[in-house]
Amino acid sequence: MPTLFAYTDGACSGNPGPGGWGVVLQAMEGDRVVKERELNGGAAETTNNQMELMAAITALETLGRPSDVTVVTDSKYVMDGLTKWIHGWKRNGWKTAAKKPVKNAELWQRLDAANARHRVRWEWVKGHAGHPQNERADELAREGMAPFKA
Repeated sequence: MPTLFAYTDGACSGNPGPGGWGVVLQAMEGDRVVKERELNGGAAETTNNQMELMAAITALETLGRPSDVTVVTDSKYVMDGLTKWIHGWKRNGWKTAAKKPVKNAELWQRLDAANARHRVRWEWVKGHAGHPQNERADELAREGMAPFKA
């Protein structure tokens, strides 16, 4: 059975402004890519954090059946949000420790539901540091943003 990886990234021109997200899905057998799929999209008025979330959401929602998958992101916001902060937000009725509404709560809820369908390992990589799949996800995010830029 192949090992699945999802490399995700978001981009925004202005924050808020036009943005895009990109995903590289890879099925690996050993060191060999046996299947690869690239996805991207964007929005006219969004934020970088929203695009980072959409990349992770799309990666997990695209998997047709419950899977073991490693999601690789350069976003501490996404990784820490899902692995650390979300538990408190849910306990507090989607409010922060300061009793303010969680920003992007609808996207966090969607990511939480997508994450729950799978056995997900979250891995952080430094962005713009030469990691080939992360760089490709970044390119896809910029391509996803292109139709929305003036």
